[in-house]
Amino acid sequence: CTFLGRGLYSWRVEQSHRKRRLERRQGEPPLSILAKTELHRPAMHAFDVLGDPVRRRILELLARGECSAGSVTEVIQKEFGITQAGVSQHLRALRESGFVQVRVDGPRRIYSVDSKPLQEVDAWIAQFRGFWKQRLHALTGEIARGKAKRRETDQS
Repeated sequence: CTFLGRGLYSWRVEQSHRKRRLERRQGEPPLSILAKTELHRPAMHAFDVLGDPVRRRILELLARGECSAGSVTEVIQKEFGITQAGVSQHLRALRESGFVQVRVDGPRRIYSVDSKPLQEVDAWIAQFRGFWKQRLHALTGEIARGKAKRRETDQS
């Protein structure tokens, strides 16, 4: 017996892995790393999506107007050095989380921003704006005082 020295537990784990591989071969193609993580949590939270700098940059590009997948990929590859497949996974995550919409135009996929999830994020952040307004108002006052002092010293 070949598994004698490895123990019964490791043999069972190996059999379980082998069974999953066979099931996968008979069913769907293997999942990407991103897709595997999304299986464990049903929907990505908006801040999970926005927490990634690549996805934020894609949203910035699409905020200017509709873009084809190819033009988005070209910019992202230059700026972040990731592959076309990596950009496609980010576009897919944005699409599945509702941040972008896609339409097919012949052989091209045209992406655009869907504002609804961004409005939901904005509504959540709105409860904290009171903190920012007070501090920004105080900062504006400090900046004005500093400029006034500099003008006084420059005139002397």
